[in-house]
Amino acid sequence: MRVMKWSIIALAVSAGTSQFAIASSQDEAKGFIEDQSLNAKTRIEYMNRDFRNGAGNIAKSGGGYKSGYRQDTGISELVTYESGFTQGLIGVGVDAMVMGTAKLDGGEGRSGNGMFARNGAGEPEDAQGKSGAAVKFRLSDTTLKYGRQFVASPVFATDDSRLLPEVAEGTYLSTKEIKGLEVSAGRFTALSSQTGMGKDSINGAGNPGLTSANIAGATYQFTDNFVAGIAASDVEDYFKKQYINANYTLPINEDQSLNFDLNAYKTKDQGQALYGAQDNKLWSLAAAYSLGAHKFTLGYQQSSGDTNYLYGVDGNGTIFVANSIQISDFIGRDEKSWQGRYDLNMATYGVPGLSFMSRYVYGNNIETDSGTEGKEHEFNFETKYVFQEGPAKDLSLRLRSAIYRANTAYNEEYTADNNDVRIIVEYPLSIL
Repeated sequence: MRVMKWSIIALAVSAGTSQFAIASSQDEAKGFIEDQSLNAKTRIEYMNRDFRNGAGNIAKSGGGYKSGYRQDTGISELVTYESGFTQGLIGVGVDAMVMGTAKLDGGEGRSGNGMFARNGAGEPEDAQGKSGAAVKFRLSDTTLKYGRQFVASPVFATDDSRLLPEVAEGTYLSTKEIKGLEVSAGRFTALSSQTGMGKDSINGAGNPGLTSANIAGATYQFTDNFVAGIAASDVEDYFKKQYINANYTLPINEDQSLNFDLNAYKTKDQGQALYGAQDNKLWSLAAAYSLGAHKFTLGYQQSSGDTNYLYGVDGNGTIFVANSIQISDFIGRDEKSWQGRYDLNMATYGVPGLSFMSRYVYGNNIETDSGTEGKEHEFNFETKYVFQEGPAKDLSLRLRSAIYRANTAYNEEYTADNNDVRIIVEYPLSIL
């Protein structure tokens, strides 16, 4: 599940009106070594899901069933290197990544939260690792990258909700030749899952995984307060998607503002339709009122068509809508869902780095195979603290909790009732 605050598209371009830039990024290139960076991110994550009413039991190797209670703890390290661009008309550079995990807790009897891959005996792996690199070129304010990389397009996005992120392989082009306008296009031919160490491990139900995904998109900053974007994808033998976004902020005074965020998808199957028939329209609108340290959000989301919204082979982060939260995305057939959310930033009260969030989402009108209306609801609570200074500067401590419940008709088609608790410790370190 992708936990959205506001659309990444709304943050993708810097403010400004349409005009040609005076100096390009490549004109200001300092060199391959001079602009290089090396960063390391350590993450420790504890996660448990307590499935209710006897649900969540899955078959064990050799017979029998595992308990519905699943608990895992692990540590990961992600090291990323980014060179600068060589000077000249066309700059050349290299990006590289090395990552790995180690299991701290989570045996066969209670694992299953998607933290670790399994060996031939069905047991979670004790340690895993993968790496990758990409070559990049820059002409003026246009950059072309080929190789293994992270992607954050609303129609193709690599997920980072467990110990390691997904990694895509392919070509990605982005251009910012006109100030305020960013245009992008890409073709990806492999996608590695968060627990898959091979280059192509996103698959399921006998599907071959990603063959190719062609994507394109554009965002434009109309004013300092209004940005909009479009995107589209063609995922071979699965589906085609179109996406639109509009984000507007209305300042009231120094301490108050209103923000409106609209996201919408249209999905239609194509080719062999390896995920089955797909015919879905999904949209959400969220409005947030900020008052000093407080933010109050109301959201509405609606799914329509012959099927629910589906993603996965195009990345498990490809769900940029308001009600995609910790457990559920609220994307059932014909589902309507409402959200209420409250955020508190404690910096105003003398504790910078400390924040709280709580939200509740209720969904109904879900069409199920049984003919009975499906209903679901979820409550989330989250607190996070980021150290502001000293040797532990930027170290973050995060607690996430969710309670998910659905009626019987939807439990049988989607996911069982469960309580989800996660503790995440993360320490980013800039080495170069």
